[in-house]
Amino acid sequence: MAVRRLYHDEMYRFTRPDPSYWQATAEDVQPPCEPLTGHESCDVAIIGGGYTGVSAAYHLSKQHGFDARVLEAGQIGWGASGRNAGFCSIGGTSLSLDRMLDKYGIEETRRFYSSQVDAIALVRSLIEEEGIDAAIHGNAELEVAPSRKVFAGLTKHAEMQRRLLNLDTRVVTADQFREEYFDSSELCGAVVQQPAFGLHPLRFMRGLATSSMYHGAKLYPYSEVLEWRKEAHQHRLQTVGGSLRARIVILATNGFMPEHLHPAFRGRSLPMVSAIVVTRPLSVDELAAHGWRTANPAISARRILNYYRLLPDNRLLFGGRGHSTGSVSGAAKTFATLQERLRQLWPQWGDVAIDYRWHGLICITLRLTPSIGRLKDDPSVLFAYGYHGNGLNTATWSGKQLADWIAQGGHLNAPYPDTVPEMLRGISGRFPVAALRLRYLQARLAVFRLQDALD
Repeated sequence: MAVRRLYHDEMYRFTRPDPSYWQATAEDVQPPCEPLTGHESCDVAIIGGGYTGVSAAYHLSKQHGFDARVLEAGQIGWGASGRNAGFCSIGGTSLSLDRMLDKYGIEETRRFYSSQVDAIALVRSLIEEEGIDAAIHGNAELEVAPSRKVFAGLTKHAEMQRRLLNLDTRVVTADQFREEYFDSSELCGAVVQQPAFGLHPLRFMRGLATSSMYHGAKLYPYSEVLEWRKEAHQHRLQTVGGSLRARIVILATNGFMPEHLHPAFRGRSLPMVSAIVVTRPLSVDELAAHGWRTANPAISARRILNYYRLLPDNRLLFGGRGHSTGSVSGAAKTFATLQERLRQLWPQWGDVAIDYRWHGLICITLRLTPSIGRLKDDPSVLFAYGYHGNGLNTATWSGKQLADWIAQGGHLNAPYPDTVPEMLRGISGRFPVAALRLRYLQARLAVFRLQDALD
């Protein structure tokens, strides 16, 4: 039976990895796993072989001795985990700090930001402990203001982060920024925040997968779940090559959520296309033309943001929000828009060739925060999703929280771990008229473009 998904079928070609720079530079690192064949059983079955699912499997097997198995529709890390920009930084929500404080209060807001710092530390510790060749690069994230009005808002926000949340956030003027980092056509000051760094996301993904298998987890690529049934006290997940039975299931698919598999998850997420281009290597003279002297990842302080970083081989990675169809023609328009935007910011690089182009789906929730929890009517089903474009560390951390929670009896109605802030708990609300989610997205993006223009 054909499955109807939100975007064009091109976004769900699981047998074909997206032709990214990361894919081209990680072919020598492959976890030793094969598709599921036959009929197997385990303690915990995990749908989704990205950061959330593999982190959960890693921690369940290494720290808690569970038999954890991962079912992935494509290769391990096929989704956003293998094709994001490689930013390990504070984020994970689209709520403003003011709204977060109003809705959840100072203590819960502190707990959330503390969890983000912990998530960054977790990624670094996994890389170091497991000897993963993830090419860590830089030591801060730069948020660049395109106007004086935006810089004033950034300055206020940074002061609140320091005073209320104890975050390491520093404001720099435009002249200071040019002296320390780079110049661009839209620069009116910036905020520098630590901890943060860049890395090779697919190498980290594959390294974590290999380590999870070493510690006892089993990973099955190209094993899309076609049917999910509950039989007595066991879940049965049917794939094209076999089936997997388990007492506990974790849904860990984020922007590629298979809503057709379980009615509880229909309409709970809003996937959004995010696209990236990568230039050819830039020469020393070309970098000097815009005073580029940093390896730190950076973002533009806009509602429709761009994100970018200089890679270790001196290529510029440049990304932004994409089209709202997932079609080939829509992708082509997005890539052309990104290239034009890059040239606007750095005119001296107007003729620099683009070597790589790709896109994928990030995941937004109705409440604008990640969602970690279990189903009320079946606590043996747990989930984590909705990282709002900041999944590298947030998803890795979320997988660990689920693993620890299961070990404490989370699938048997044990309370949430204290490490999970209140604003992340439970399933997110359904989008009204879920079939029209892409129309809602188009309208919101149109409003954001107008607001950015007025700033």
